[in-house]
Amino acid sequence: MKGIGYYSSPVGDFIIESENDKIITMNFLKNSREEEVRTAVIDQCINELDEYFFKGRKFFTVELDFRGSAFQVKVWNALMTIPYGKTVSYEEIALRVGDIKSIRAVGLANGQNPIAIIAPCHRVIGKSGDLVGYGGGLENKEWLLYHEGAILRQLSLF
Repeated sequence: MKGIGYYSSPVGDFIIESENDKIITMNFLKNSREEEVRTAVIDQCINELDEYFFKGRKFFTVELDFRGSAFQVKVWNALMTIPYGKTVSYEEIALRVGDIKSIRAVGLANGQNPIAIIAPCHRVIGKSGDLVGYGGGLENKEWLLYHEGAILRQLSLF
């Protein structure tokens, strides 16, 4: 069964889509809302997002179904290994997917991540520590990293 739902967060409104009891999309809402068709997994996702934004949840248990090229899925799975409150560089993700020369491709795949927040593309930063690129806007990336305590940890390194 396909589902669609919406979530309003401190960093903006999101569209959440599910299929076969898994989340396939959780991204910033760019178009008008359609009629909701809530599923159990969308309700679970919304509950976990509430806990993340307001009650200190540090990881998600909702099931995901990444849909993209084999390389994109590899990158998106690598995002899932970045711990709460930590950041990594695009170069580090390239190393994790097995090709240091794929930094640009990693950046493109990261920017096309279909499941924001849960697959934490906001935790990927420039090698120099700069906050670069985020589909939801750099101010939201900064807010998310501050929310997770990553910015404070990052600043202490420099």
